[in-house]
Amino acid sequence: MRKRILIVGFGSIGQKHLRIIRQSLPSAEIAILRHQAPKEVPVLANHCFGNLEDACMFRPELTVIANPAPFHVETIIGLANTDCHFLVEKPISDHMSSDLAEVKAMIGPDRIILVGYNLRYLPSLIDFRDRIHQGKIGRILSVRCEIGQYLPSWRPGSDYRNGVSARKSLGGGVLLELSHELDYLQWIFGKVRWVNAITARQSDFEIDVEDTAQIIMGHEDLLDKQEAITSLSMDFIRHDSIRICTAIGDKGSLRWDGLTGIVHFISHPDKHWQIASQHPHLPDDSYIAQWNHFV
Repeated sequence: MRKRILIVGFGSIGQKHLRIIRQSLPSAEIAILRHQAPKEVPVLANHCFGNLEDACMFRPELTVIANPAPFHVETIIGLANTDCHFLVEKPISDHMSSDLAEVKAMIGPDRIILVGYNLRYLPSLIDFRDRIHQGKIGRILSVRCEIGQYLPSWRPGSDYRNGVSARKSLGGGVLLELSHELDYLQWIFGKVRWVNAITARQSDFEIDVEDTAQIIMGHEDLLDKQEAITSLSMDFIRHDSIRICTAIGDKGSLRWDGLTGIVHFISHPDKHWQIASQHPHLPDDSYIAQWNHFV
């Protein structure tokens, strides 16, 4: 079992990873790398470093990259000589860059980089995907997807203006912060062939990023190679939270509710949605499953 583990970044997601890793591997030697000079070692950790050189000398076997997206690639490159494997919080970068090719070349083919799109590990989303791939609703004609929540109340106890989501320099905005939808839509319905989109800042929030995105995408459908059309709405502005995906097929429709873990089904001549499956989940569940898969 792996013993030396490094967590880069110690915001809310870095703290979550520390808690999960310590529960999973009680005897592991865990180090934290944070941009601020460490005053003390966090509870559950063994070491805390303030610079990359000390982290490299720790020689981690597994590294979790949980600092802001603009620094992911340079952090991986800085740790390339340690021979560790990487779990990288989404997205892997905040821009298109040849650096990604450089990363692959530097770390070699035998080392793992897993991007942390943890929704793939939710039993409810796996069930939704399986039913679609099994042809339960036939040929996919259209997909309607919606994700939204109110940014100022997203992380209680913190000022939204200082958070990653609100700042371009830290990789904020709905496209990157809510990019789980962009990942799982391709995971389920196939690679995107074309995109039409508009992004905007609709609110009066004190942010320098987009808070709204409306996206239309055409997929190479996984079932019959016929293009499926997805409509995706993303925002930071609605006061109610929502995470819904509805797949419309020629034999019926399936609807996944990411907040409740319920998959609904309807088919002709039914007039009402029925529960196809129900998989309630706790906030850590998908992260735990993701960590176990990574290890």
